Amino acid sequence: MESERLKIFDEDGNPIGVATREEVHARGLWHETFHCWFMTKEDDTHYLYLQIRSEQKKDYPNLLDITAAGHLLANETVQDGVREVCEETGIAVSFEVLKPLGIMKYSVTREKLIDQERAHVFLYQDGITFTDFRLQREEVAGMVRVRFADFYMFS
Repeated sequence: MESERLKIFDEDGNPIGVATREEVHARGLWHETFHCWFMTKEDDTHYLYLQIRSEQKKDYPNLLDITAAGHLLANETVQDGVREVCEETGIAVSFEVLKPLGIMKYSVTREKLIDQERAHVFLYQDGITFTDFRLQREEVAGMVRVRFADFYMFS
C-alpha cells in the first residue's frame, strides 16, 4: 500500500504531480480521498453506518470511521472512488446514485504521519441492513449503526 501512487495537489487543489503514498504522508502532500457515508431510514429515524477499522490497519486500528473511504490512485477519477465502497463493504453502488456533499479539506499531524487530504464526500441513502454487508476483513472489522441525530450531536 505504501507504494501506491497518488496524485498530489497544491493547497488550492491544482494538480502538481504524483508521489507514493508513503511520500505523501511523510511530506504532508495534499492528495485526494473518497468518502462515502451510508444512511438509512427506519420508522422515521435516520441512521448512519460507521465501520470499525480492522486491527490490522496501520493508521487508527479498531476505531470507528466513515462507512467506506480510501485514497484515489493517480490514474483514478473521483467516480472511480466507488471501488472503495465495494471493496470495503461488498456493496456495489453506482456513482450516479451518490449525493455529493462537497470537498472537505482535512489536515492532521501525528507521529510520523502528516495527512493532508482533499476528501470528496458523498452520501448513499438506501434501505441497507447489516445483512447486506460483505466486509473486507483486512480493512473492516465490523459495522455499527447510530442514530444520525446522536452522531450529529456529538460530532
